[in-house]
Amino acid sequence: MTIVRHELRQGRTAFWIWTGAIAALLGICIFLFPEMKGEMDTVSDMFASMGAFTAAFGMDKLNFGTLTGYYAIECGNVLGLGGAFYAALCAVDVLAKEERLHTADLLFTHPVSRVRVMTEKLISVFLRLTALSVIIYLVSVGSMLAIGEDVPWKVVNLLHLAYFLLQLEIAGICFGISAFLKRGSVGVGLGVAFLLYFMNLIANITKSAEFLKYFTPFAFCDGAAIVTDGKLDAGILAAGLALGALGIAAAYLSYPKKDLT
Repeated sequence: MTIVRHELRQGRTAFWIWTGAIAALLGICIFLFPEMKGEMDTVSDMFASMGAFTAAFGMDKLNFGTLTGYYAIECGNVLGLGGAFYAALCAVDVLAKEERLHTADLLFTHPVSRVRVMTEKLISVFLRLTALSVIIYLVSVGSMLAIGEDVPWKVVNLLHLAYFLLQLEIAGICFGISAFLKRGSVGVGLGVAFLLYFMNLIANITKSAEFLKYFTPFAFCDGAAIVTDGKLDAGILAAGLALGALGIAAAYLSYPKKDLT
């Protein structure tokens, strides 16, 4: 597991920056809730009358005056976008950087197969995402207890599970993309995350575009649907994880045969 340890050491600075930033934003959002709770009924009424904008974010289905509704929308967006960007950046560069940094000629001259290198790099990505999710979960729950609120365990657990699976799906897709890239990849990773996010907004606004929900992981992370239904959408979740697995499979099929520069 030498490559796993190397990747974790190499990415530890970015890991702590992203984890600290997401955790801090979530903590701030939660600590602001007691101050804003009394004004949230007015905010909920205002958002309920904003038409397509309200539908895009599911704000017409939740009460902002409750910790559940507030957390699902405000904190959910921070966790969803932050986790998605970090997952994309981790995975999209994990293979491409060997050519971009001209280290492929050193790495692949060792008696280690490309498949093993890929596997250990993929494990390092999944370990970082797991650590990120665990730390953020603990910060969220700790912040709720600190402000004296009862933790809505079922909703919190489902939301964090959904966003962890979102990160895994995006990581799988971007890992597949990384196998085909030779140079800069950061912009590609961010672009993929943005595209998937806006696909979900379009699917929420336009009924004719609801099929897009099967192509974006943000669909099964919809906080309003999770709070209302008390579960994740199994069909959309299965389709999303299949896309992530397809990205990983594409990497394993193409990268071992790739001519490295």
